[in-house]
Amino acid sequence: MKTSELETMRKSFNTVKKRSSSIKDSPNIKRLTSRVQEIKKYSSDNNEELFNQALESFKRNDIEVKFAKTSKDALNIIDGLLEEYDAKVIAKAKSNTLGEIDLKNHLNIDVIETDLGDRILQLKKTDNKPVHPTGPASHLNISEITDIVNDSLNVNVNPEPKEIMKAVRSDVLKRLESARVGISGANAIASEEGSLVMVHNEGNISIVSLKDLHIIVAGIDKIVPTLEDAISVVKLETVFATGNFVTSYMNVISGPSKTADIEKKLIKNMYGAERVVVILLDNGRSEAIEECLYCIGCGNCIVHCPVYNAVGNEFGFNNYLGGRGVAMSKFIEDDETCFNSGLYMCTLCGLCTLNCPLSIPTNEILENMRKLSTDVGFYPRAHGKIKDNIDNNNSPY
Repeated sequence: MKTSELETMRKSFNTVKKRSSSIKDSPNIKRLTSRVQEIKKYSSDNNEELFNQALESFKRNDIEVKFAKTSKDALNIIDGLLEEYDAKVIAKAKSNTLGEIDLKNHLNIDVIETDLGDRILQLKKTDNKPVHPTGPASHLNISEITDIVNDSLNVNVNPEPKEIMKAVRSDVLKRLESARVGISGANAIASEEGSLVMVHNEGNISIVSLKDLHIIVAGIDKIVPTLEDAISVVKLETVFATGNFVTSYMNVISGPSKTADIEKKLIKNMYGAERVVVILLDNGRSEAIEECLYCIGCGNCIVHCPVYNAVGNEFGFNNYLGGRGVAMSKFIEDDETCFNSGLYMCTLCGLCTLNCPLSIPTNEILENMRKLSTDVGFYPRAHGKIKDNIDNNNSPY
C-alpha cells in the first residue's frame, strides 16, 4: 500500500476507535460481550447438531439449502444457479465469504457491487483489496475516490461525499435494472428458526433480496442456536466495527417472498425473491482451530494491530485481514499460503486479543502455526541461515 493510503487508513481507524470507545465499555455492552462469547463457544462445540437443525428449519421455511465442502464446490453450485436464470448481471452485497471463494474473478458476467465502499474498489480495478471488513475503502481519501468515480463513470462530480454517493447510486441502480439474481453473505444464522440475519446501513441488501433469486453464501461457523443469539452476535459486531449500537437496517430472511391475502391461498414472489438458496460453506472450517471460528468479523483486531497499521492489507489473506486472516488461510488453503499471507509479520504483541470482543488468542495461534510451518519447510530463509550457523559453528554468525 502507498504511504498516503496507509495514512488515510490510520485516520479512518482512529475515527472507529473514538466512536466505539464511548460505548463498548458500557455495562450493557459488557454483558452482551459475555453473552456472545458463550454463544460462539456453545455453537462451535455443537456445530454438527446445529447444522442438522438448520437444514430441517430451512426446509420447513421453503429455503433451498446446499452444502459446499470447498470453495470450488460453492462456485459450481453458483454457476448452476446462474445458468438456470441465464444471468448476465447480478447484484452483490458485501460479503467476506464471497471474497473468500473469489466469486468476482470466477464469474464471466457483470457482478455489480451494491455497497458503496466495495463499488468504489470495483471501479478502481487495480489494487482493489479491501482494508477493513465494514469499511473496505477506508484507505482512499476523497480526492482519490472522486478521481476514480469521475474516470470510471464518465461524470464530473466535485470532491463532496454526497455528490459521489449520488453518482455511484444512480449508476448501480441503472445497471441492476435487468438483474434477476442477487447474492450476499449472512452475518449470522439461527438454526432453530431457519433464519438468516444481515446487517447494513445503506439498504443495499434489501435491493439484493428483491431479485427473483437470492443466493446466500455463509460459512458453517455463522450458525448459532436461536434468532435471539443471532441478533446478539450482529449487535456486538456493529458496536466494535462501527462504534454504533445498531445499524440502520437488520434484515431477517426466513423464506421466499409470499402472500396469502387472497382467500388465504399462498402465492410466492410478491415483492421479494421467489426463490432463496443458501449455500453453507465448510472450506476448511471443520479442520480449523476452534478459537478461529469465534470471529464475528468486526475488524477491531486490525484497527489496533501495529503491523497492520504499518503495512496495511499485505498482512492477511483475501478478505480476511490481519493475523486472523493469516491463521484461517492455513485451513482454507494450505501451509504455503499461510506463510505468504504474513505468518512471520506478526510481532506476537497480543493487542489483537486484548481488543477482540471474543478474546481470540490470535498471537498464540500464529506462534504455534510457526512451529508447524517450520516443520514443513516454510520459514524465513534468514532464520534458516542462523539456525545452520548455530548447528555448524555453535554461533549465529
